[in-house]
Amino acid sequence: MRVPSEPVHEPTPARVVHKRRRLLRGLAASAGLGLLCAGEVLAQTAQRPGGRNEILIGRSSALTGPLAPFLVPIHEGSDAAIADFNAQGGVAGRKVRVLTLDDGFDAKRTMDNARQLVEHDGVVALFGQAGTSQVMALLPYLERTRTPLVAVYTGSVAPRAAGSRWLFTTSASYADELAQILRNLVAIQTTRIGVAYEDNDFGKLALPLIEKAAAAEGATLVGAQPMRSDGGNAADAARALAARQPQAVLMVAAGPPVVAYVRAHRAHVGVPLYTLSLGAGMQVIRALGEDARGLAVARSTPPPRRANLQVTRDFQASMKRLNLEPDYDRYLGYLDARVLLEGLRAAGPTATGESIARAMEALGQLDLGGHTYRFGPGERNGSRYVDIAVIGPGGQYVR
Repeated sequence: MRVPSEPVHEPTPARVVHKRRRLLRGLAASAGLGLLCAGEVLAQTAQRPGGRNEILIGRSSALTGPLAPFLVPIHEGSDAAIADFNAQGGVAGRKVRVLTLDDGFDAKRTMDNARQLVEHDGVVALFGQAGTSQVMALLPYLERTRTPLVAVYTGSVAPRAAGSRWLFTTSASYADELAQILRNLVAIQTTRIGVAYEDNDFGKLALPLIEKAAAAEGATLVGAQPMRSDGGNAADAARALAARQPQAVLMVAAGPPVVAYVRAHRAHVGVPLYTLSLGAGMQVIRALGEDARGLAVARSTPPPRRANLQVTRDFQASMKRLNLEPDYDRYLGYLDARVLLEGLRAAGPTATGESIARAMEALGQLDLGGHTYRFGPGERNGSRYVDIAVIGPGGQYVR
């Protein structure tokens, strides 16, 4: 503020010139500092998650809770495939990084995680979501945010039938698995089939699929017995089915009731026992020990130990580097990640959600080295491959 009683001194021309020079030097220094800061910001952006050298993918999964041990080997297989891909240069030099958040297998937490991953962390796609309720809850969000989800760990028909252009599944549905099981049974003249099913939405929704497949293949369902999810009444279910004299039993369950029923079946029924891929994770097989022997399982991947395909040899080499067993669960995760990575490769280093969805549709027939998928406009369920494998001694699968 100027005091009124003070005299006002006008600057001389020389002083004006001096001020201008100082001002110009200051502007130049500021510009230089601005360029330096901009360079530092760009360098930092290139190094932090989602920067220039990374393509971020989001994964919401059960890292805690009863399902966590079943998902660990699937994650190990996926992470191995991504590590191999990055070691080979990634997508034009950009590495693929998966950010994983725990949802405890709770659909509400899955939605919260999706918002965090997409809206705050900046992932361009979601990957490997487990659970039917979780996937169904995500579908409207995928549409709203134009975010693709590649690979899900549920064989439910519902997500596949929803027709979302943002969902890309990579393995057979439960309907595909059930149809293959019944087809195989009828082919060996085994047509009287009993069903032991978990008394929850998973088991109950499978019953009409079994009835449809049985009618299509010419099999007869002689009885269906529910089991509690803790397996407490598994012996009762086995005895009830034994009274119906089936030639084989199809078990639709996951987790504890599988262990309980397999043991009850061996004690009371004794005919061949078949189950879905979900019912025979490595955790279950280890829990069963030698009681798992003879269990026939519908698998949605080729055998992981038979090195007759190039992609299987790649998988085995990856597992050897990590000192991990090449089992079905890890192979499923590995193959799913390989599909995702092909979509990212096709989308290019500047991938966005929309460009990844377009790239996935444009993959057509994708051959990963002897194991094939098919995607296209209106075709986002990439595989219906089902193989029936039997568990032999030591929990190892035999043909």
